[in-house]
Amino acid sequence: MKRFLTLVLISSILTVAVGNAAQPKISVKPLRLVTTFSKSDGTAGFIAGSKTIILFGTDSDRSFARALDSNGQELWRVELAPNSSSIATAGAVDSGGNIWIAGATSLAQANNSAVPSTTSLNPDNVADVPEITNTDLNVIALWKIPNGTSTPILYTVQQATPVLITDIAVDENGLSLVGITQSTKGSQGFVIGANPAGEFSKSILVGASSTTLDAVVRHSDGGLTVTGASSETLGGKKLVGVIDGVIVKISNKGTITQVVRSSAVKAQRNWNTATSTFLLGGTVVTGKKIESAITKFSSTYVPTWSYKFASNGPAKTAGSTYVIFESIAPIPQLTNWAPKKPQPLLLSFNSKGLITAAFNAPNDQREVIELTSSKELGLLCMTANSDSYSIYSLA
Repeated sequence: MKRFLTLVLISSILTVAVGNAAQPKISVKPLRLVTTFSKSDGTAGFIAGSKTIILFGTDSDRSFARALDSNGQELWRVELAPNSSSIATAGAVDSGGNIWIAGATSLAQANNSAVPSTTSLNPDNVADVPEITNTDLNVIALWKIPNGTSTPILYTVQQATPVLITDIAVDENGLSLVGITQSTKGSQGFVIGANPAGEFSKSILVGASSTTLDAVVRHSDGGLTVTGASSETLGGKKLVGVIDGVIVKISNKGTITQVVRSSAVKAQRNWNTATSTFLLGGTVVTGKKIESAITKFSSTYVPTWSYKFASNGPAKTAGSTYVIFESIAPIPQLTNWAPKKPQPLLLSFNSKGLITAAFNAPNDQREVIELTSSKELGLLCMTANSDSYSIYSLA
């Protein structure tokens, strides 16, 4: 048995190392500019529809959505909650072309007649968060803009504490939202589901004092994978670094069945993005050193290949192939890459973790905002400089 386990361990190490194996040198190509627009309107992110680019965000305490065509021309703009303070922070498009945008509002009461109670997963026997009366952005807002229209339909559900939605995933059976909510001790990871009719399930809390969730993946069996960061014990798994990146599996019954911690001594880690193919992107901060971490996991959370690149922030992932991050140093696999300042770099990988293509945004771009794709529009990324946002596609 000992010899068998040793062989398994060696095999795993070799599999992960493939991503850093020798490979042909890749030349970095420029991305193609689609459109540029001012930061002043408060855009938070974007999603790709069938033939449109949907921007969402918050302008003067009012959430909004804008549709652009493939050339960046505005088709429509709509306020999502014109009569209430609100924020729009995450979005997705379903297979029918319907747009879903999630956020929070300060409505005094939710539109839903029945308000589900909050149920904590409580993996470490921590008491549930007590109910409070603060109504400042403690209502989850979910907007649906049906395909072919610009008229939003609002679904809401009241929560006990303020919430910040960080990601949304959608499939034919419904939606899942994740984020952060307040607790008496700090912050908790937050998960809630909804069906296509906008009816919410019971919310789930992960952690008690120092956990955040940033990404969610829906599974065909109704379960979820959520990722983020935590500096507390989760599911019996204790903290190793200063902050650990966490991968949490939640069953279709709403219980934690597995916790995987990505740790480094004296480091702060986070898994900021996750795709349905388990390509995860995040950040590793050790002292003043910042790296973007990219790992392709199996469906059982076993790493198959992994990279860390010197950077100025997290890596964003899309599909099983693409990653973008703010590169700050040369990369041996690239022939013409030596940025003098942080610059967005988009990489494509094959199934073995070898880099197959590389693209860069102009050197005046400093920040990576989002990476997404659609069958019709292909891969799109959003970057920013000091006063504007830009959307790029592959050349």
